[in-house]
Amino acid sequence: MDAMSPLAGKRVLVTGADGFIGSHLVETLVGEGCKVRAFCYYNSRQSWGWLEQTPPQILSELEVVLGDIRDPDSVLSAVRGCQMVFHLAALIGIPYSYQCPESYIDTNIKGTLHILRAGRDCRVERILVTSTSEVYGTAQYVPIDEKHPLQGQSPYSASKIGADRLAESFWRSFGTPVVIVRPFNTYGPRQSARAVIPTIITQLLAGQRQIRLGDLTPRRDLNFVCDVCEAFAAVARSDSAIGQEINIASGQEIAIRDLAGKIIEQIEPSAEIETDDERIRPRTSEVQRLLGCNRRIRELTGWSPRHSLEEGLSLTIEWFRQNPDFYKPGLYQV
Repeated sequence: MDAMSPLAGKRVLVTGADGFIGSHLVETLVGEGCKVRAFCYYNSRQSWGWLEQTPPQILSELEVVLGDIRDPDSVLSAVRGCQMVFHLAALIGIPYSYQCPESYIDTNIKGTLHILRAGRDCRVERILVTSTSEVYGTAQYVPIDEKHPLQGQSPYSASKIGADRLAESFWRSFGTPVVIVRPFNTYGPRQSARAVIPTIITQLLAGQRQIRLGDLTPRRDLNFVCDVCEAFAAVARSDSAIGQEINIASGQEIAIRDLAGKIIEQIEPSAEIETDDERIRPRTSEVQRLLGCNRRIRELTGWSPRHSLEEGLSLTIEWFRQNPDFYKPGLYQV
């Protein structure tokens, strides 16, 4: 714990704490000395999701509450007494958004509205609303800075655009201290198999030699999850960040074909890639290129990523080797 951190002693709420990035962010904030309230999706099994994979010394520091981001009463109860809110709860799967777009409106837009209202009414010091690089759509120019036009190329990205603009409206209309934090493609331990890196890793570790993937041509700006969480903390420490939209990006890009090649080389060099038509998104929905500009976050906070892609992939592969039972590599996860 860094006792000198401006966040030390702060009571903070993390929504979506049971998820991939959220569970890692909880670890980062505990390390900053925060008093963390972890908001997890209600279920009758009392499951805390990926939080249950965090070290016991982290869990012992948490106040875990179960609720539903779609319910304004449970959100208000969770926000009450907190000084900062890190809002990560969301539906994020793009293919699933083709099937169930209304659920994305309820969770991503209405859920964000509930957080903004509760934060305003409870007079919190800061709300970090988590966006996504998908709101930019296929790059119209690179690197993509925060002034790049927004384009909803899937129901998911459209719902996140709506959530972002709601957050902006609360800052402009009510002075609610909002920051829109926009990670580019995050990867690492605990990520869902619906994402491309876990898809490749789990197939390889299961012994498959024909790796089934969709379109191999899109290019992505990949960021290791621990670096992304450090960026969240850096933004939370910066008073100058309030009212701004801030990219979290490496400033580097790689094609999916080349990414798959790097992972195959580390696990099973004899494996080959097979195109699976089921995994190919509609032509005008696929985002072909994401390459982010990180100038704003560097100027505001001094943040820069600590892990190279090769280092991050190595750490991720090792975690998946040790935790095979959480995944079903034979199934296409949407």
